[in-house]
Amino acid sequence: MTPTVLELDLTVPLLEAPPQDAIGAVLHRRRPLLRDLVEGLRLAAYDPSVTGLVAHVGGQGPTFAQVQELRAAVRVFADAGKPTVAWSETYGEFGPGTLPYYLASAFDQVWLQPSGDVGLTGIMAEAVFVKDALTKLGVVPEMSRRHEYKNAADTFLATQMSDAHREAAGRLAASAMEQVVEGVSTHRKLASTQVRELVDRSPLSAKDALAAGLVDRLGYRDEVYTELRKRLGEVTFRYVQRYRQARQREPRQALSRLQRSPGVAVVYGTGPIHLGRSSRRGLSSTSIGSDTVTGALRSAAADPKVRAVVLRVDSPGGSYVASDAVRREVVRLREAGKPVVVSMGTVAASGGYFVSMAADSLVAQPGTLTGSIGVFGGKAVVRDMLDRVGIARDGVAEGRNAAMFSAYHRFTADEWRRLEEWLDQVYDDFTAKVAADRGLSREHVEKAARGRVWTGADARERGLVDELGGFERAVEIACARVGIGREEATLRFPARVGVVERLRGPESSERAAASAGLGSGLGLPAASGPARMLAELTSALGLGHAGVLTAPVLWELR
Repeated sequence: MTPTVLELDLTVPLLEAPPQDAIGAVLHRRRPLLRDLVEGLRLAAYDPSVTGLVAHVGGQGPTFAQVQELRAAVRVFADAGKPTVAWSETYGEFGPGTLPYYLASAFDQVWLQPSGDVGLTGIMAEAVFVKDALTKLGVVPEMSRRHEYKNAADTFLATQMSDAHREAAGRLAASAMEQVVEGVSTHRKLASTQVRELVDRSPLSAKDALAAGLVDRLGYRDEVYTELRKRLGEVTFRYVQRYRQARQREPRQALSRLQRSPGVAVVYGTGPIHLGRSSRRGLSSTSIGSDTVTGALRSAAADPKVRAVVLRVDSPGGSYVASDAVRREVVRLREAGKPVVVSMGTVAASGGYFVSMAADSLVAQPGTLTGSIGVFGGKAVVRDMLDRVGIARDGVAEGRNAAMFSAYHRFTADEWRRLEEWLDQVYDDFTAKVAADRGLSREHVEKAARGRVWTGADARERGLVDELGGFERAVEIACARVGIGREEATLRFPARVGVVERLRGPESSERAAASAGLGSGLGLPAASGPARMLAELTSALGLGHAGVLTAPVLWELR
């Protein structure tokens, strides 16, 4: 049998969760699932028929936290004594390439096309401010927040970073940079000071990068593959995800999985959080509908073969009420004696942290964005804008506060007081539950809260997460909590529902089918009150806001 060299195409974005409908499957057919890549590398590390790994790195590939998950999987493969090679036309074409190079540096050998560059330029955290634009349009934002670090509100109320905003963003960038420098330094065998100096000199030409020790060889794709064949002999090449899928289909493997009784259920929560069923946002991403996720958690609770649950969260937050509904089902699972371990992806902040915090154990990557324990809310008054273009609105109301959330009227003093009271209530509930779930004092929580976003590394130091690692580490913890070995455990995913049942709908909210599939729309279901108005405004501005528990930071790796 001809040995196999596995291939990774890391030039495209990776999927956090498998598509749940036919349209999504077609749209994302060329995008690998992160779990498939990590699991495939884990299996291949100990498969004698697999003799090496080659990866094409670059483009708009994995996120920071996904890169860290892949780096760990690559090292497992390499530590089994198998060669790993990364190649790229360019790690940033005379532009930012920190993230792809950080990923490539985990491989034993790094190749670069002679005409390429290494753009190890560092990290930049940026925020968008639209106050002046709204003023020109005649839009008046009326918003408040809890507290100074909840800078999502600054998007609408400020024209630059506040001191608190700058402090938090600065620490995010510094923490991420520390992780990049440590990773490059360790695997390229360079001193941290050398890496810092190279960052400040970047972007570097191919020759300069070779001389500096950032790359090992200069060459084109054909030369990379020719060299691999010289080193390993006659081999066949196969994508990691295809290899993993083939291993799943092996009869002996399938029979073994069926015979195993202990199972770990995997539930995905990916995207903004809202009430109702999960839905597709445009053509590229999905959301977390509370009905869908709570249904999946109830299904896991009712399944006697499920011993523990891993909840994979990749969400910037959204609706407070929907987040609380999901958290409640996590609590109920624990009360039923089934441990819940959260695996945080790229971001699990604000509402994303809310749905996570009650779990038995929280696992995050060092570069995960989490925390943002705070709330903001309000509305955007568009009366002046409509007046300018000759649009008038008129109506009648019954009830003192019937017009409170109208985008045509400013808050009265009493309505503003009510908004402030509501924000206090949400913030108090959020922080109280963090303290109870995490076993922390309210004083400790307050220091870590106030709306501030942390990296996973900094969050662990503050007791907001328990361990640093990826999905596989979360599975190991879940298995350990119920006394089963990792190799014994069968991962169980929400059942796919047939077309007929999907169209007909479930018999009740207790049936597993209630948690399957997507809603019918392509956007988030209609919210109400301030959440709806903020969602509409930010959607129109392309800022992607889903609710009052939404993390604020936009950042770039440069």
